[in-house]
Amino acid sequence: MRAVFGDSERKLLKSVIIIVISLVVFVLIWWALSAAFPSEYFPTPYDVGVAFIDSFQNPDPNTGVTMWQHMSQSLVRFIWGFALALALALPIGLLMGFSNVAESFGKPIVEIIRPIPPIAWAPFFFIVAGLFWGPVMPVFLGAFFPILSNVVFGVKSVDPLLLDAARTQGAGKPTLFTKVILPSTIPYLMTGIRIGLGIGWMCIVAAEMIVAIGGGVGLYIRTMADVGRYDYMFAGMVVIAILGILTTELSGYIERRASKWMGMK
Repeated sequence: MRAVFGDSERKLLKSVIIIVISLVVFVLIWWALSAAFPSEYFPTPYDVGVAFIDSFQNPDPNTGVTMWQHMSQSLVRFIWGFALALALALPIGLLMGFSNVAESFGKPIVEIIRPIPPIAWAPFFFIVAGLFWGPVMPVFLGAFFPILSNVVFGVKSVDPLLLDAARTQGAGKPTLFTKVILPSTIPYLMTGIRIGLGIGWMCIVAAEMIVAIGGGVGLYIRTMADVGRYDYMFAGMVVIAILGILTTELSGYIERRASKWMGMK
């Protein structure tokens, strides 16, 4: 095996085997639990799989749209909320991490708003922001603070020797930001993004359960639970899990490309 596969190939093969075993164990535990509980409340993986496929092929009788449309609406809302969070959290985090004055000004505001659960804002945003932005804004709040906190921490974790060396070479503040601080902050930023992605998906599902009208996976999950179609409810949960995994993997790919482009890997 050593003659056929290199170290990287062996690590990849080992990782794939572990993932497959983990998924098999998860499905077996799920099947055991579905046997222990009433099937109408805890459907088997097979029943959920059938409901999952059917949800993409046939319209939801409650809203008249397929899972493709529910998923696309949730994804659009999620992308808007997360993009807005990233666009604001990154520059604000860089500024607060670099400037003591900016941190002293911004920290009290952050600490007042951050403990409030993002979903608690959903009814308010629905009233003042409308049908589209109502579910979007909880995603924004859910993703904003993890990204902001990690960026601030990343800026403060930059090796002072690197900053001193750059200043010795005549680097001004713009150069320090682009050549030293920003590249060193990328790993922390990506950690914040991964955390924000997970929280963002939780927020969009919860917000759609409360305020979404016309479509959305969260609305689909709620309506299926209301009518007792728990196999379809779990199918909606599987859709959210898949979307979460895909977006997390995409962020990891972007991190690797960005790190390579900046000469960090």
